Amino acid sequence: MKTNIYLSFGSALLSTYMIAGCQPGQKNEESRSGKLPNIVIIYTDDQGYGDVGVYGATELQTPNIDKLAEGGVKFTTGYASSATCTPSRYALLTGEYPWKNESARILPGSAPLIIDTATMTIPKMLKEQGYHSGIVGKWHLGLGIGEVDWNQHVSPGPNEVGFDYSFIMAATNDRTPTVYLENGFVVGLEKDDPLFVSYQENFEGEPTGIDNPELLKMKWHHGHNNSIHNGIPRIGFQKGGKAAMWVDEDMADDFLEVAQQYIRDQKNNPFFLYFALHQPHVPRTPHPRFVGSSGMGPRGDVIVEADWCVGELVKTLEEEGLLENTLIIFSSDNGPVLNDGYYDDAVEKLGDHKPWGPLRGGKYSLFEAGTRVPFITYWKGEIEPTVSDAMVSQLDLFSSLAQLVGSEERGPDSEELLDVLMGKSDQGREELIIEAGRRTALRKGNWAMIPPYSGPAVNRNVNIESGNSGDFLLYYLNADIGQQENLSQSEPDKLREMIDTYQRITGREL
Repeated sequence: MKTNIYLSFGSALLSTYMIAGCQPGQKNEESRSGKLPNIVIIYTDDQGYGDVGVYGATELQTPNIDKLAEGGVKFTTGYASSATCTPSRYALLTGEYPWKNESARILPGSAPLIIDTATMTIPKMLKEQGYHSGIVGKWHLGLGIGEVDWNQHVSPGPNEVGFDYSFIMAATNDRTPTVYLENGFVVGLEKDDPLFVSYQENFEGEPTGIDNPELLKMKWHHGHNNSIHNGIPRIGFQKGGKAAMWVDEDMADDFLEVAQQYIRDQKNNPFFLYFALHQPHVPRTPHPRFVGSSGMGPRGDVIVEADWCVGELVKTLEEEGLLENTLIIFSSDNGPVLNDGYYDDAVEKLGDHKPWGPLRGGKYSLFEAGTRVPFITYWKGEIEPTVSDAMVSQLDLFSSLAQLVGSEERGPDSEELLDVLMGKSDQGREELIIEAGRRTALRKGNWAMIPPYSGPAVNRNVNIESGNSGDFLLYYLNADIGQQENLSQSEPDKLREMIDTYQRITGREL
């Protein structure tokens, strides 16, 4: 990792305290008595239901994630709110359905912030209860209010929606800009080499993946053929800022080290850490330590790498004496995808592994594998190991965490399910709207209903079934978790009930 990351961490942390209007070490009285637990959300990117050992993976080893599940609550029916990244992250932090926000869709790296700074968020709510909050990793919720000047302080961003400390990449690792930002400043940027980013046109003289294949160490399959950095073509164009550019193979270590330092610095305060990993999103670039570790090529290797990161983070909590006072929540932003823009042997080396597990679909899909994801809660000494079939959504974290810390705040669409998350109840939510690319569907009880949608039945770029059909699709998941038997014709009363529920929640006529 670049040494300037370490050098800037302490001073930036101090400055954000001052901006927030509190002094270092200031805590409320309840935290001093040890009643407020630390909260850590570990969020992977494109990791499927079947990409974890305890969820059925036999060809891929994830011992550290498995250990959390085996010592906590493993939810078999846990959902992201969307089958794509930005909407799920919006819902997690705000407790609001993403389809209610027209801007909550996959964003370019130069997009403005889509969370209104007046909106209540998890970090804002926790701040009111005496917490310090930090985000380390992937953001992808927009920055600024329009075209961003990357050579100045970039705001609004994570710090303006409640985070006291932020160390992020703006969007995704396959999009420009390929730099880290710490509290709104590009890390390592040199004044005599300013950074420019565009999603409209290339900068004169800059090579691209489509025009300069000889410069590539990873070939693009679709859509990833603009600016080249580290031998990898990206979405979007950039120029300058060379000293600030990340090394993809070091990204896991970079994020982990900052997250570990955040824990050490905040060990005497109640803290909330949102640790948003980039794996196994494309481009998949495992550190050399993990190359070949899975036998499945880069996609499998970066999942092994992510699992190691989880283990190292938990080890840090344990070393600092915090594990027994920390609630850990592990999940993924959406379901799996194999070829998502690069040739990286994800399909060719898959073997017998099924990233989607017993489910149908994947990323971008309204079928179950798009949004049903690994979902685990762990709190040593507080949560008894159990497997829960209760339906929970990442939407519910807002209201449930508020209940945990004594806040009266609630997310607009977030149900208070603290007892469920703590393994003390199996009464989860009854109804849930899921989303994929602005299309929505309903989960209710043991049933799933997908309204008719035009468009291709298969997303050809990624070879995943979209859930589009000219007819209503209705499935009884208890008997048909793979969604193979459409019951819309044989169960008209149930279909009518599902349609009525869908219309009531969404306000959309079918």
